[in-house]
This record gives sequence, structure tokens and C-alpha cells, in this order.
Amino acid sequence: MKDEQYEMFDMDEVARSQVATEGGRKYDGNKLEYGLLPPLALKATVDVLTFGAQKYERDNWKIVPDSKRRYFDALQRHLWAWKEGEKIDPESAKHHLAHAMCCLMFLYEHDIMYSLDK
Repeated sequence: MKDEQYEMFDMDEVARSQVATEGGRKYDGNKLEYGLLPPLALKATVDVLTFGAQKYERDNWKIVPDSKRRYFDALQRHLWAWKEGEKIDPESAKHHLAHAMCCLMFLYEHDIMYSLDK
């Protein structure tokens, strides 16, 4: 399904604007395209993050002890609850897959930044 918002742009015109020397130009070739993120999944993930920030505190996930094991376990619990037919987490009233996306992002962050020595 194409996004109607972008259909009005000629992709050749966009490509030309990336190398133009005059007129409307924007040098954004080979840069990350954050617009590719699925908006519904992103919103659901932020909703879970907001719930967590209110329940614990903002960025608490960065300092959880034994984080890789615990977030892996939480990821599995949410995935298995969803696979068994339960879409909504009873405690948060948020979608299990949104919780799983948060856990996966936390695992990734801990793997590359916060828990390098563990």
C-alpha cells in the first residue's frame, strides 16, 4: 500500500534535488529514513514506554540489574501470551506485541551500550 502523502512527488525529482547546485535541494541521499518506521507499531511501543516511565521512572530500563536475562524473559512471556491468543496484557492494558517490541529494543540497547561487560 502506497502512502498517498508521498505519491505527489516524482522520485526522479527527489533524486535530482539531492545533487542539485541551485533551486530546492536537500542532500539526504544515503541517510537513515525514519519515515520507514511503521507508525502504528511505533505509537504502540511509545505507549508502553510511557506506561513504564509512569510505573517505574523514566529510563529505568537502563539500570535494571541482570537486564539481558530479565528482558529476554519478559520478551518471551509477552510473545507466548500473544501466541496463545491473549492480545492485551492484563496489567497494562497494552498489546503484548508492543511490550515485546520494547523488550527487544531494551535488549538491543543493553547488548550494544549499557551491559557490554555482561
